[in-house]
Amino acid sequence: MNDIIKILQQNARISNTALGEMLGITPEQAAEEISKLEESGVIRGYSVILDDDKYDKSAVHATIELKVTPQRDCGFDDIAKTIMMYDEVESVSLMSSGAYDLAVEVKGSNLKDVAFFVSERLATIDGILSTSTHFILKKYKEKGIFIDDEEPDERGLG
Repeated sequence: MNDIIKILQQNARISNTALGEMLGITPEQAAEEISKLEESGVIRGYSVILDDDKYDKSAVHATIELKVTPQRDCGFDDIAKTIMMYDEVESVSLMSSGAYDLAVEVKGSNLKDVAFFVSERLATIDGILSTSTHFILKKYKEKGIFIDDEEPDERGLG
C-alpha cells in the first residue's frame, strides 16, 4: 500500500500496467488496490501541479497566518470549516506553534483580490484575532515536484 501511494504521489496518471510492473503485481491487482484506497478515503483526490509562470502569470499565492480564539466545544474546527468554504482557499492547517493557530493557503487572480479576501472575508469572521499575510514570490518545488525547469544544484548536498 505504501509503495502504491508513493508512486501515485509522483505520478497519479501512471497506468495500472506500469504500476503493476513496478510493484510485481498484475494491472488488475493495481487497479483493485487503488480502488480500495479511494473507497477507504486514504486517497482523497488527484490534482495537477502547475507552473503559474507558464500557465497564469497573474496568479497570486499567499500564506495567511491566523491568530484565533478557539470556540467552546469545537476548538478551531468551526472556524477552519468556515474558511475552507471560500473558493480562494487551497488549504487550511492547524499549527502547533504559539505564534499563530491556523495557516491558510490562498490563490487569487491578483494582489488586490487576495488583499480583499483577507480584509473583507477572513478578518470579519468571529474568533479571528489577527492575520499576517505572506505573498509567495516564486515556487521552486511543490508536492515533491520541481517547478523550475533547471535541475537542482546538488554541489552542497551530501
